[in-house]
Amino acid sequence: MVIAVDFDGTIVTHKYPEIGEEIPFAIDTLKMLRQDGHRLILWSVREGRLLKEAVDYCRQRGLEFYAVNRDYPEETTESNPHFSRKLKVDLFIDDRNLGGLPDWGTIYQMIKHHQSWHDVVDDMAAQSSIHHSLPPKKKHWWQF
Repeated sequence: MVIAVDFDGTIVTHKYPEIGEEIPFAIDTLKMLRQDGHRLILWSVREGRLLKEAVDYCRQRGLEFYAVNRDYPEETTESNPHFSRKLKVDLFIDDRNLGGLPDWGTIYQMIKHHQSWHDVVDDMAAQSSIHHSLPPKKKHWWQF
């Protein structure tokens, strides 16, 4: 699967144009997705020096992207006359998603198990109903 990943607010907290703190487990999860065979594209509003800083930040932590702000590494306006910043990917991971950004553990499980957000919500609801259908625990004499 080809996955586009935003930087500010998704991999790191918002502090643009500076680089914020890493969002817990973002880099590790993205490295696991790469190990699972997914192609990751860094998809950011950053350009020039600010984009290089973001790429270097990830690279220093062992995260390499297949491409940056393009569909494939060699893509240029000369090699593709229809070059567009609109990527042709299977999935976008972005903090501006409707509903916000799930935690990185949930993101990994969704991708690994080919789940939609709807599947995750249904699973949580099922777990909640199982929990509520259990008989109440017997109270001890010291509990009122």
